[in-house]
Amino acid sequence: MGRDELARGGAGRPTEAALEHGCAAATTRMDGGARRMLPPMICVTTPTIEGHRATRVIGIVSGEAILGANIFRDFLANIRDVVGGRSGAYETVLRDARRQALEEMSQEAARLGGNAIVGVDLDYETVGNGMLMVTATGTAVVIAPA
Repeated sequence: MGRDELARGGAGRPTEAALEHGCAAATTRMDGGARRMLPPMICVTTPTIEGHRATRVIGIVSGEAILGANIFRDFLANIRDVVGGRSGAYETVLRDARRQALEEMSQEAARLGGNAIVGVDLDYETVGNGMLMVTATGTAVVIAPA
């Protein structure tokens, strides 16, 4: 899923893909040693959310996931999974890393009091020897119906 596919439902509406792949899913976090459910977080790549207004801008939030070199060795070992130029094992690990980065970003926004994230951006970078970093960034806001 590309960066623009994350949540472009047109005019700032979250798409089914956004609901399925990260931000809008309810998440858990550790609060003083206890796990608790967080309310769903709306995440969009657009600067606004249709039908809502930002009542407070909290600031930039981010989440990261780093995949180690051993993962890439495992991918090479499973190269037989490649069908039509695509590796199912590689795509699964990338999808999991993207979810982890989005969940971490959502948890930070919730911890700061936000209920939505606008301007979401996903970046993929190589770091070190064969390591891949997935970074999700956006602006945490508090929204209310317009």
